[in-house]
Amino acid sequence: MSSKDILITGGASGIGLGIARHLGKLGHNIVIADINLDSARQAAKDLTEDNINASAAALDVSDPEQIAALPDQIGHIDVLVNNAGIQHVAKLEDFPAAKWQQLINVMLVGPALLTQAFLPEMKARNYGRIINVGSIHSLVASPYKSAYVSAKHGLLGFAKTLALEVSEHDITINTLCPSYVKTPLVEQQIAAQAKENNMSEEEVVRKIMLEPMPKKAFIDIKELAGCAEFLLSPPAKNICGQTLVLDGGWVAR
Repeated sequence: MSSKDILITGGASGIGLGIARHLGKLGHNIVIADINLDSARQAAKDLTEDNINASAAALDVSDPEQIAALPDQIGHIDVLVNNAGIQHVAKLEDFPAAKWQQLINVMLVGPALLTQAFLPEMKARNYGRIINVGSIHSLVASPYKSAYVSAKHGLLGFAKTLALEVSEHDITINTLCPSYVKTPLVEQQIAAQAKENNMSEEEVVRKIMLEPMPKKAFIDIKELAGCAEFLLSPPAKNICGQTLVLDGGWVAR
């Protein structure tokens, strides 16, 4: 496969950085976009020291003006990985309205506006790959995560709609939906879930996170990175508007 220019949002840590490292080692050019520019620069530096062509960009994916300016700032991209995400765990009646809106803006509106920003050039070049990082919560729900679940469910509808709109072009959009991946975001959830459910953190991991999974194991970031690699490959050129579920059998029940 020829080298591609890849933008990864929320790429300074966790899933985003794992995908960046994996695709970079395959010879692709990586742009790490993150709300924390220092973290993005450090991640790009680490990748560069690993012989990966990487650069950094500051981006708040909830800011439409920053998104609109990004194509001129970083130039051409072939692949957009919508990975940036945040979480807040609370009963709906205790959920701050501004926080609810923020989660929707970061994980649903942001990916839509980023796609909108880069789509014209993808169409002009007749090539583009858009990968949304969804979640098992794109398919099922958990209590106390109303905003997160709503945003992740929305990604699937967005991908299906855009798949129809770009069908005459060599452009695909798909959503990776893992169950729990051991990242800093999930580590924070463990403590929050323990508080809301009046459980120990060990019980949260065992009863809430792993109990629904027949395989009883966290998903490895390398699994997601490998799926992203496949979606860039020629055999995946007609996979579009689809949901790739990495859940250890969760939704098979």
